[in-house]
Parts: sequence; C-alpha cells; structure tokens
Amino acid sequence: MTDEEAEKNYHSGLPGILGTIDTLISKVEAVILAAGVLLMAFNTIANVIGRFVFGESIFFSGEVNRILIIMITFAGIGYAARHGRHIRMSAIYDALPVGGRRALMIFISLFTSLVMFFLLYYSVVYIIDLYGKGRVLPALSIPIFIIYIWVPIGFLITGIQYFLTAIKNMVSRDVYLSTGVIDGYKDTETEV
Repeated sequence: MTDEEAEKNYHSGLPGILGTIDTLISKVEAVILAAGVLLMAFNTIANVIGRFVFGESIFFSGEVNRILIIMITFAGIGYAARHGRHIRMSAIYDALPVGGRRALMIFISLFTSLVMFFLLYYSVVYIIDLYGKGRVLPALSIPIFIIYIWVPIGFLITGIQYFLTAIKNMVSRDVYLSTGVIDGYKDTETEV
C-alpha cells in the first residue's frame, strides 16, 4: 500500500473510544487540509487571471491566502504528528534497544504533548488579547482574532495526537512514531 492509500484509509491503531476519536480527527484534518490547499490555489489563480487578463487584482486575495496559510499550517502540524512525518533527531534514539526506544518515545510524546498544551494556553491568551483590541482585516473587515482560531485548534489536535502516541507506546510491544506508524526505516529499491 502506498503512502497516499494509507492516508486515505487511515484507521487508528488505538482501541475503543480513543481509536474512534483519532480516526475522526484524522478525517476532519484531511478535509481541512485538502479544502485549504484547493481554495488557496483557486484564489491565487483567480487573482493572477484578474490581474493579467482584466488588469485588476482581487482586493481581498492576500487576506484570504493569509487566512488559509494559517489554517493549513496549524491543521498540518496535527496531520504530520499523526502520520509520523515530523522531524526527528535520532542518533541516540536509534542506538537504544527496543525497550529503551519505546520508553524514550513515551517520554518524547508526553513532553511534546505538554508543550503543545502549553502553546495552546498561550495562543488562547493571545486571541483574547486580539479580541480585546478589536482589530479587523482591512479588506474583508473580519475581526483578526477569528483568523487565529486555527492556532489553538492546531495545538489542541497535535497535543492530543502526541498524547495518544504515548498511550499507544505504553500498550504496545512495538515502538510507534504515531498511533498508526511503527518506528523503522523503509528500504527503498532503486529501479534499473
């Protein structure tokens, strides 16, 4: 199965309600990311056509792309964590036996989850501050705090994902990078 097929057919490796929550969040993330990328492409293409064919840019195009970039970025961090696509520094980790790697992965996942929840708290504080200032986007007149709602949502989903990864590693004999990705390296065969 290719990576694309695995991502389309994602089903959590967690049992019971945790697996259901994980699978549901995965589907919501996939829709948000796909819609965000498609809307950004459509918006950018429409703006380019407007500028070069009709001589007028879409006045709110930059603000829409700004909103979509924030949405894609913070929905994407949970997606990367779920599919084990995050950056790892693994020299010491790779030298450990399976039990040591599992213990370290549990610690890393729990620590990262705590950091995400810490950032969630401060992003909510920041949004409350923006709300109090009453600033709006110049072209769309949307309150600025609304476009940053994706930040705490992204941190929440990512924190939950890392917490679920820690649980998966606690109940499994294998070492998991995420709830559905077993630790290891793929052997790539070169075609002649």
